[in-house]
Order: sequence, then C-alpha cells, then structure tokens
Amino acid sequence: MDSYRFILSGGGTGGHIYPAIAIADELKRRYPNAEFLFVGARDRMEMEKVPRAGYRIEGLWITGLQRKLTLKNLMFPIKLISSLFKSRKIVSRFKPDVVIGTGGFASGPLLQVASGQGIPCVLQEQNSYAGITNKLLKDKVTKICVAYDGMEQFFPAEKIVKTGNPIRKDLVHAKVNRSKAKVFYQLDEEAKVILVLGGSLGAKRINELIEKELGYFESKGLHLLWQCGKLYYEQYKKYASDTVKVFDFLNNMDQAYAAADFIISRSGAGSVSELCLVGKPTLFIPSPNVAEDHQTKNAMALVTDNAALMIAERELDERFETVFSELYGSPEKQAELGINLKKKAMPHATEHIVDEIAKLIKKPLDADPTAKT
Repeated sequence: MDSYRFILSGGGTGGHIYPAIAIADELKRRYPNAEFLFVGARDRMEMEKVPRAGYRIEGLWITGLQRKLTLKNLMFPIKLISSLFKSRKIVSRFKPDVVIGTGGFASGPLLQVASGQGIPCVLQEQNSYAGITNKLLKDKVTKICVAYDGMEQFFPAEKIVKTGNPIRKDLVHAKVNRSKAKVFYQLDEEAKVILVLGGSLGAKRINELIEKELGYFESKGLHLLWQCGKLYYEQYKKYASDTVKVFDFLNNMDQAYAAADFIISRSGAGSVSELCLVGKPTLFIPSPNVAEDHQTKNAMALVTDNAALMIAERELDERFETVFSELYGSPEKQAELGINLKKKAMPHATEHIVDEIAKLIKKPLDADPTAKT
C-alpha cells in the first residue's frame, strides 16, 4: 500500500492544536501507512499535547508580534528568519505530500516554505474572523476549510470550502439519556440545570458572575454544573452542595451536555462547534482577551440567526438577570434557540476536511479504503 506523508502545523492554543490532532487521526484512519510530523512553536503547549496524542513534533523558534513595543518585537525578524530556515530543512527532509495548517505562529513560516516548493497546502480556519497567520497565507495555499459563511471577506472565494470545525468523536456519537446523566451527577430529576463552561483553566469573570448569582439561581430552583477551571477550583469548591456541583474540569462532557437545560459558555471556535451539535439554549459570554476579539464575532454569527444569546463581560452585572429571566420564562424561546443552534451543527467536519486533503494527494487512492466497492 502506498505511504503518504503529512505535515500538520497549528498551536499556541488548544483551539489550533486539537483540530490538527483530529485531522491527523482521521488521515491515519484512512491511510494506516501514512507518516506524520507536527511542527509547532517551541515552548508552547503543542510541544506537550501532540506527543501525548501519539505524534512526533518539531519546534520552531517563533512567537507573534506583541501589541506593545517590546524587546520581543525586536527579536521577531530574527526568529522569523530562523523559523523559515528550519522550515525549509524540515520540508526538504520529510518531503510531505500535503501540508495542513490550523493557525498559530508556527504554521506561517512552514506553509510559506512548503507552498513555495509547490507542495499542496490546506488551511483550516476555525473562527468567523480569520486569524492573522491564515490571512497572510491566503494567496499561498491551495484550499481553505472554514466553519462560517461570509469568509470571502478574508480569503479568495474559489479556495473556500465550508466544512465546519472538527468535533470530538465521543460527542458526535453520544447517545446519553438525560435521566441517567442527572443520576450520574446526583441532580434532582425534576430540576432545571445550568451547565457553566469557562474552559479548562477557567474564566475569572464568569466565575465571579456565578458566585454573585448563586442566590438568584436558588430562587429559581435551578441546579448548577459549574466547571470553574483548574486555576479557580480551590477558590470556589466551597460552594459545592446538593444543588451546586463544582468541578475543576469535566471529563464526561457527553453526560454534562445531556444533563443541561441551559448552557453558559465562552465562545471559542471549538466550544461553539460542540454546542451547535448539542442544541441547547446557550448564553455566550465571549472572552475580550483574545486576538481580534474573535470570540465576540463567533457568538454574533449565531446571535444574528437567533441561535444563541450573548452578553459582553462589561454588561454582565446590569443585564444578566434580565436576559436569563426572559429566557427561563419562555419555553418557546428556549425551543427556538435550541432548534436554530442545532441547524448550525456540522458533525462530520473532520471527514469533510480530510476529503479535501485527499483530493490534493498526487498519487491516486480511494478516499476511504474501508468503504465497500
């Protein structure tokens, strides 16, 4: 059987790393003899996460430009030249059939070099507002896989394919009974449940809101599944009770989603894609501390289609109880949001992205060797 070689590059945040790993896993399923190499930024989280997923990774000496004038910015040209030089060595040595970039600083020099050598390159853009690295690469790559409509404002229309964002397999195939999920978390069968998600480390402002509103939730008879994050667990675990379940991290997301009637969440690309699949009434509280405010833009793409609600952090104290009370008091609104959100789901995004990659492989091979002929 022919053996293909793939380089994947994406990092800096989980939002870039996990899609790259999901794409590699699907490629490996289709092409068991394929060889894989990841390229990341030295000293960033991908250098730990990728080997844990079973893939080899090499690091480039690269960082992004800071918004303020700093010594790091003065070093940027040197780091860029170093990364371009090392990328050239990696590409020449590994000889990939296709290179895939999912965003992050390291993918810039790597795809710049690979495209310059005539190697087919694919970008995967998770957000509704394109990242700076992907925007810089738009004219170099062969194909751009996106998750939102209207991406022609950033990329050449003829290169765009709407595929959606990779979603964890366990959620795509999850069939968890709501009653059993309630039992799993020791929650009252009759109670309405709010699932609070602030990311694995936690969201300071969301945690402050939940702490402030505990009395309000109790007055409504609401129970909480509160993922406060690893950074904040020691601070908030004191609120754990029969009606408030506090976690540093939720390992059983299929159970958590099944138990929830309402969801309060950040609006990173991965979270948004998962929540579309779940299809529960969702209130987004975007992080204002991300590049180009893309979380707000992700949430607004759903709000404008009446598929979710959103409150900016600066408005939480004055607006939260009013907005949530209106949602809580309207089963019609809850159903409408859930239905509209589920319409946005693209559960087979990973397969569709790999379909596009498969088209670029020079040597012919069936897209899925397990398919019946």
